Amino acid sequence: MEWQQLEYFETVARLQHMTMAAEALSISQPALSRSIARLEHELGVPLFERSGRSIQLNRYGKLFLDRVHRIMREYQEGVKELEGLVHPDHGEVSLGFLHTLGYEHIPWLIAEFQRENPYIQFQLHEHSTPRLLQQLEDGIIDLCMASPRDNAAHVRWEELWQDELCVIVPKGHPLARKENILLSDIKNEPFIPFKKGFGMRHITDELCRQAGFEPTIAFQGDEVTTIEGFVAAGLGVAIVPNQKSLNREAVAVLPVKHPVCRRRIGIAWVEGRYLPPAAEKFLRFVIHRSRNASSPS
Repeated sequence: MEWQQLEYFETVARLQHMTMAAEALSISQPALSRSIARLEHELGVPLFERSGRSIQLNRYGKLFLDRVHRIMREYQEGVKELEGLVHPDHGEVSLGFLHTLGYEHIPWLIAEFQRENPYIQFQLHEHSTPRLLQQLEDGIIDLCMASPRDNAAHVRWEELWQDELCVIVPKGHPLARKENILLSDIKNEPFIPFKKGFGMRHITDELCRQAGFEPTIAFQGDEVTTIEGFVAAGLGVAIVPNQKSLNREAVAVLPVKHPVCRRRIGIAWVEGRYLPPAAEKFLRFVIHRSRNASSPS
């Protein structure tokens, strides 16, 4: 069995079409068919159910594909490990983070880190916390910065800081002139939360429960700027991180007296999995910085 056969098999399994897979691999369709046939002969079982040029994995193929993915992942991690050993001050950090950290926190952290490590590059992924944790477990990202959630035992978390959350209301709203409010003051207002699945949605749902009400959802968003725009247009109120980027000319930003409205931000990695030296260096930098400053911005 050859490495090339595994690559061919993985591509056919992903595309489920011989002609498309052959084009993607830049080989002829007959040559690809012969390679897959040789692989099945060596394994002693068929891997696909065929219908013309369209094919689907059978149960043997699905089982073998899981193993092939592991083999390829081990190979890729081996290459990364060797590259990191040869170039400890270079390399790339694959970093995932929440959308709401992308305006202030992440750019400043990276800028500060690169002042001492100018040759280390970043590959950035913005998603919700559940999606980030899945990418972390799948090995797509090295590190993720998000709100802590229940996760597999092998995922390590280190808390970095806590963000204050605030209520934003339209400028002409009766609460707009207040210095601070109780969260229950907005219980009868149309509410504009983040979409389900986002860490902020999980946090705001819990805060509303603590305040004794279930909000009436008017609209949902996946970006602070979108939610802020809907609030500014008078379509409801929202709970968002109290960031410098909020347009205080368009909305009133209200601190909350009760309950305490904060979210924890941490950094996560998979314990026991190889971290490239660049990612290891960034992890140490972020943790050290958090222990010497209350906020990264």
